[in-house]
Amino acid sequence: MSLPALDDGTPAQAVVDLDAISDNVRALRGHAPSSDLMAVVKADGYGHGMLPVARAALAGGARWLGVATAAEALALRAGLGATDARLLVWLLTPGAPFADLLRADVDVTAGAPWALDEIAVGARAAGQVARVHLKVDTGLSRGGVAMRDLPDVVRRAAALEASGELRVVGVFSHLACADEPGHPSIARQAAAFADALDAVASAGLRPEVRHLANSAATLTLPGLHHDVVRTGISVYGFSPGPLLGAPSDHGLRPAMTLRARLAGVKQVDAGEGVSYGHLYTTSQDTRLGLVPVGYGDGVPRQASGGSAGPGGPFAVGSGADRRVLRVAGRVCMDQLVLDLGPGARERAGDVVTLFGASDGVAHGAEVPNAQDWAEAVGTISYEIVTRLGARVPRTYLSRGVVEP
Repeated sequence: MSLPALDDGTPAQAVVDLDAISDNVRALRGHAPSSDLMAVVKADGYGHGMLPVARAALAGGARWLGVATAAEALALRAGLGATDARLLVWLLTPGAPFADLLRADVDVTAGAPWALDEIAVGARAAGQVARVHLKVDTGLSRGGVAMRDLPDVVRRAAALEASGELRVVGVFSHLACADEPGHPSIARQAAAFADALDAVASAGLRPEVRHLANSAATLTLPGLHHDVVRTGISVYGFSPGPLLGAPSDHGLRPAMTLRARLAGVKQVDAGEGVSYGHLYTTSQDTRLGLVPVGYGDGVPRQASGGSAGPGGPFAVGSGADRRVLRVAGRVCMDQLVLDLGPGARERAGDVVTLFGASDGVAHGAEVPNAQDWAEAVGTISYEIVTRLGARVPRTYLSRGVVEP
């Protein structure tokens, strides 16, 4: 991907390659050729932009789109307009706007005993039959109907289906440790899901789709693919965890590049403390570069570098002069500092890259990716891209052309 020039005066920019999103979806469909694919676009498309990502995912062959909240579902339906794709929302609370969701042709989740009756009320208000997915807790101990409550829930669902308020079109659950190959919980959850499907069938319910596989299971556990695979982080080009290798091992490439323009470069002496608290002290006469992004833009404050360890990685320079440097000192709300070195030739206005579309320096790339940042601060790539702040503009590319 050839990146567009940063506009004059733009301190930072996130470039999202929509072709990478589409290609990632195609690659994931190749991993699960007998299943439909749901692209998860919650949290503003993991920070990439919900609507552009959704359109790119559909272009790549996704048949379903998944979001967490009612507001996301309604915004997504309004933004997409008419489409053959099914939309599913799963994180709902009592009082959720079920009637509005049903009028918008959104599939809704019943993940607790209270939900079925509220969905039925919404269906009567909307004047239509609700499409419901039962979510079962098979061992994550988070959302979903507990296995001990499932017999009562499926009986109630069957009664409401018989009276015409709803139809159970899906059954699903979520895996706890699919990104840890061989973890014993995987087999336990698969068995529990099979029991849940038996309970649903025993109640006379005949769902259209079953879905259990997340990104990790889509890539590594074909026996759990069922009718639909729900892919989140892999849509955006990341391996679901370091134990599963690099993105390119699975035919994926990160879609987002985050860049910033140096706001200033200055010479300092050896022994100078840098940024708040002087966590970092220059070891020699050197040149410091000021980068105008900080935790107000989503850069983790834990990416500070100094006595406690190296900071977050940046790619600086180009060609033979390219090098990976670490944050020097404390990450501030709006800015951070790089120690460019005594012979640095960078100047104010030059572009540096926080992370880009690569396998990352951990796998030999010259440019870090979000997984490198995650490892630097003790988190996951999901958080790095999702936390990117609203004041960082997103620029979208498709076929090498900037999207309007």
